[in-house]
Amino acid sequence: MTDKKVLVSGCYDLLHAGHIAFFKTASQYGKLYVSLGQDDNLLRLKGKKPYFSQEERVYMVGAVKYVTEAFVASGEGMLDFEEDMKRIQPDYFVVNSDGFTEGKRRLCEENNVELIVLERIPEEGLPARSSSQSKKELKFPYRLCLAGGWMDQPWVSEVHSGPCVVVQIWPDYEFNDRSGMATSSRKIARELWGDDIPEGNQVRNAQLLFGAENPPGSEYISGSQDQLGILMPGANKLDYGGKYWPESISSVVDAERCDWLSRVLHLVPLVPRPEGYNPLVEKNLTLENVRELGYSSELCWEGIVNKDVNKLGEGMKRSYLAWKKMLPYTVPDWVFEEMETKWFPSYPGAITSGSGGGYIIVASETEIPGAMKIKVKY
Repeated sequence: MTDKKVLVSGCYDLLHAGHIAFFKTASQYGKLYVSLGQDDNLLRLKGKKPYFSQEERVYMVGAVKYVTEAFVASGEGMLDFEEDMKRIQPDYFVVNSDGFTEGKRRLCEENNVELIVLERIPEEGLPARSSSQSKKELKFPYRLCLAGGWMDQPWVSEVHSGPCVVVQIWPDYEFNDRSGMATSSRKIARELWGDDIPEGNQVRNAQLLFGAENPPGSEYISGSQDQLGILMPGANKLDYGGKYWPESISSVVDAERCDWLSRVLHLVPLVPRPEGYNPLVEKNLTLENVRELGYSSELCWEGIVNKDVNKLGEGMKRSYLAWKKMLPYTVPDWVFEEMETKWFPSYPGAITSGSGGGYIIVASETEIPGAMKIKVKY
């Protein structure tokens, strides 16, 4: 038996043949140590607790003959095994190709650990099994709103006109539902066009998607920033003036600015908003509050155009504070306390992706431990 040590990490809930095949292959490099995510951390990352508890998962994985030791990860976030890697000092860290991230590559380099990326190949005679979404599904983008959310509703922009700022993102993982990432629009778009973004004029495609998502008789109208945000590449400023569709659209699609945005935007998971959560219970739609929301978006856009992380962050922060005044239930107290104590003092700015939950979007030129990275598509 080799003296080399191998580390792998994951959830490993509902253990299946694909997991066992992965353990078998990884163990060929040395003694296999398996880090399993804590229940609470998986709740934050995935929006739900695993079916089996962390104690049960450690027991089941540890019983696999290819595994030398299974344990609960000591950390949090996407890189919850970081301290465990330092403790175990493995020679290799092994991931499947759909589990690779730049954060894992960076961590391996920092700890002088060789990263091995495997293709997902099932045991002979067995079907391929994956706990994650297939690469095919990941061809369709998501949308982040960086500032001005709610301006796409006429009952807001008729008080005072103003823009939303959205970016089209292509992640390496599936985002939670009910997290303000335009997942509902994305699902309907995939019903219309399959797994590939449609060709042609994307503004026109967004209009078609808006109609499909908001058929006659809809009680709630999904704002057009969702449809435009997932279909239009790069960053876009959508100017609203009392109607569902923007009066004008400004776009940034050059590689330099989009790559910069990809570097400075970081996502920190929160739990998704609860089922049935109503963020519109209370409305304070004063001229001052709505004007401030619009100004925050202009500031955010200026930061993007000039690659100024401080203006970008300030616009995001001011947009979030405007929500707090305008629609208090979009900003739950426990999230606001975390923003005030952790994110606002330490970084140029931050905003949440959704009302009542989702992800914290942080603007920062420095890496944030455990944060998820995104790719702004251009």
